[in-house]
Amino acid sequence: MARETAPWLESASGRGGSAEGVVHVFWLAGMSCDGCSVSVLGASNPSVEAMVVGTIPVLPHVVFHHPMLAEEAGSDFMGPFREAVEGTLGAPYMMVVEGSIPDDQTLERAGQFSGLGVGADWPRGSSSSRGPEQPLRASDWIWALAPGAAVTIAIGTCATWGGIPAAAGNITGSMGLMDYLGADYRSARGLPVVNVPGCAPVGDNFTETLAQLLQYLEGIAPLPDFDDLGRPAWMFEETVHRHCPKAGYYEEGVFSEEPGDDQCLVEIGCWGPVVQCNIVERGAINHMGGCMVAGGACIGCTMPGFPDKYSPFYKAPPGSAFSGSVSKVYGGGIRRLRRMSMKTGNREPLWDQTDVVTSGWGRGKGKRDPVDKVNAFFYKKLQYRGSVNHGKRYHKQPLPGSLDVLTKNGIDHTQSVDVLGERIKSREEI
Repeated sequence: MARETAPWLESASGRGGSAEGVVHVFWLAGMSCDGCSVSVLGASNPSVEAMVVGTIPVLPHVVFHHPMLAEEAGSDFMGPFREAVEGTLGAPYMMVVEGSIPDDQTLERAGQFSGLGVGADWPRGSSSSRGPEQPLRASDWIWALAPGAAVTIAIGTCATWGGIPAAAGNITGSMGLMDYLGADYRSARGLPVVNVPGCAPVGDNFTETLAQLLQYLEGIAPLPDFDDLGRPAWMFEETVHRHCPKAGYYEEGVFSEEPGDDQCLVEIGCWGPVVQCNIVERGAINHMGGCMVAGGACIGCTMPGFPDKYSPFYKAPPGSAFSGSVSKVYGGGIRRLRRMSMKTGNREPLWDQTDVVTSGWGRGKGKRDPVDKVNAFFYKKLQYRGSVNHGKRYHKQPLPGSLDVLTKNGIDHTQSVDVLGERIKSREEI
């Protein structure tokens, strides 16, 4: 294909690439708020910029056909879309869909819920019910591009499962990309739809998945592991709760009573124990933040049942009535046992030997009471069973000769000290 008819080919070659070293990514939006785009453009590992510029050695040059990244507009922007459908693009391509797919294929001659281009942009030789200046439906381009795409990716919960536009009471008949294309759909490389859910998704989840798939297309890496719903398994096999910074409170039976509290959020509507998502360990943007890290309850936004099966929001899930009650019972005992261990661990072995805690802040008693000694005795019996009891070894060591060195050198801590020629009042005077 002549370069003058394909300006993207010239730009790719100018970066040191070729038609064989280029992969196009066509980004289409259905019923979308553009939150997925915002999230992806904020990704950092890898970043969209690094893939576009071509600074990642193992990846081909990526040409994004995205409204937020494109210099072109109108027919110039739509040209590569048409060429991809016609098979004259000259390079493999991926299709990424953001937003749910409205049921506007039933609107044959007029109207659409989400448009992209006009009838004049439609592939030559293919019939269209739209006039040259009449808007095309985004759903038209999705079904037209899907068969030839090397990989098809649904990004965000709206595109993966239908999301908010497909919730009860919607008038658009919206659905996820898998539902729109059908269970038998396979891409040109034989792959079903890849799903990266989230509302909005973690940007790095998408760019990492894209990078893995690009390596697979280049033949330098195996196909990544996806679960039964097409999600990257290494990202979505664990629940939010397992990595939540507040999960320890659940185990101890301590729960938040209102948003903003630091304890476990289950009783104010957190679905983290049953929601598959990696936001708490990966962070929202630049590996920072995330719902539970910021104190917000998980409302299940990565799951196929969102939002209807997780509403009403901020109401305790039914299962928490049982699991939370059990946690409160055994958690009370666990908290007390841990405090005993913490109390022992907050004393130096030297303090146990001298019965003096040398902290001027007054933390902890100097001499241990009989209960503390009994607890410590049995605790250490269990701790050092089958091993060396370092507590006994320590007691055989002589005390350091320079303990409380200031007192031994005759310095009276209660006396006034002359600082910069100013008299400081003694403690008794104060």
